[in-house]
Amino acid sequence: MTLEEVVGSNSTEKKMETVSQALEELLVAAQRQDGLTVGVYESAKLMNVDPDSVVLCVLATDEEDEDDIALQIHFTLLQAFCCDNDINILRLSGMRRLAQLLEDGTDDSNGNEPRDLHCILVTNPPVQPLQSPALQNISSFCEESRCRNQWVPCLELQDR
Repeated sequence: MTLEEVVGSNSTEKKMETVSQALEELLVAAQRQDGLTVGVYESAKLMNVDPDSVVLCVLATDEEDEDDIALQIHFTLLQAFCCDNDINILRLSGMRRLAQLLEDGTDDSNGNEPRDLHCILVTNPPVQPLQSPALQNISSFCEESRCRNQWVPCLELQDR
């Protein structure tokens, strides 16, 4: 391994860690501002009605979800829609950390099933648009990934 490869891999790891932290910050901030749409079907409905309000689409899976054909088909359709509407997309692993971030227990007090965290849309409220450095960081990461022909960049959220 050359020095350039070692230095390059370290800077890539740091960049991924920075973007992961920015994503965590963005999701928590958007949730506080009621700017998250959670769930595959809910996300599809919102993108059909108001795609201009969506600034980021997060598609989350873990290893056990990789064989879920129906979920993969939904993801493919959502990705196509996002590409057609210039919406940034991130593929994410680390569902447990995602559930912790969004404070999503196994079920709510009414005994309902947990939310479907496989697809999360971050929307930009028209009254107070999200102007966070975290969103800018993620947007830059997505743009850099597209320049390298990686249309759907992947991130991993680490358990804490």
